[in-house]
Amino acid sequence: MRGALLLTLAAVAYAQPDQKAGGSEIHVLPVQGNIYMVVGDGGNITLQVGKEGVLLVDTGLAQMSDQLLAAIRKVTDKPIRYIINTHVHADHTGGNEKIAKAGITITGGNVAGNISDAGEGAAVLAHQTVLNRMSAAPTANQPAVPFGALPTDTYITDEKSMFFNGEGIQIIHQPAAHTDGDSIVFFRRSDVVSAGDIFVPSSYPIIDLQRGGSIQGIINGLNRLIEMTIPAEKQEGGTYVIPGHGRLCDQADVVEYRDMATIIRDRIQDMIKKGMTLEQVKAAKPTRDFDPEYGATTGFWTTDMFVEAVYRSLSQKK
Repeated sequence: MRGALLLTLAAVAYAQPDQKAGGSEIHVLPVQGNIYMVVGDGGNITLQVGKEGVLLVDTGLAQMSDQLLAAIRKVTDKPIRYIINTHVHADHTGGNEKIAKAGITITGGNVAGNISDAGEGAAVLAHQTVLNRMSAAPTANQPAVPFGALPTDTYITDEKSMFFNGEGIQIIHQPAAHTDGDSIVFFRRSDVVSAGDIFVPSSYPIIDLQRGGSIQGIINGLNRLIEMTIPAEKQEGGTYVIPGHGRLCDQADVVEYRDMATIIRDRIQDMIKKGMTLEQVKAAKPTRDFDPEYGATTGFWTTDMFVEAVYRSLSQKK
């Protein structure tokens, strides 16, 4: 029971923004093509800019919305048209309401001329599961989400495609990974992928069991990223990957991270097959050789929480 409680608390803490982050400074990093990476606002934000306007992947923390808008205006004065949410957590969706309200949706011809608010606010896209979770009745662990922060357009298929600012954009659902509503966003001409929290190179994979996440889904998502990316020959670069948190990466970084996650999964799976309890698995330290790079003993996601999440994920009945 204590372990389950720890996981619940970890998931809740991760879903809530850090109130101290309001004093952070936002930085905008040019990546390549039409794409910029925005850091310092909770989760990383992907910014696509072109003659048609602005598209954002995620919106960061609610309390950082004014700083985010100011950062965008330093890059372009074009209107914000689209927001894509990679998943449900508030450090990626918290700015939805204010950022969307500052934008203008691209609409078709209003023949009747009687839809006064047809173009008000940017469109917010996400997988249907994200809308379901954000619009659910509030609980002690999940406060109510403002109506203006909810996705305005969803998809239920494996993929949704769009064309904006001169390039094709693929929005790909990766089920049961970090959560059950994860989307990977691929900007095809710019050759940049926004991975959300499926890929967080600054820590062990964050598995939100409460919201449908799993270690196997994380690994599947990382394999999908590897399939989508192409490295530059004999050098860093090629397809760039913007992770949910942490530094800008390329395919080699994703491969290293995938290998780590796979090795630890196999170790814990073998221990489960041998009948070892959760406490015995923790005592065996299956992550020991990776802890210097990914481990943590404090914070919202510790090594201990990761091991427990992997154990419970692999122990679930199919």
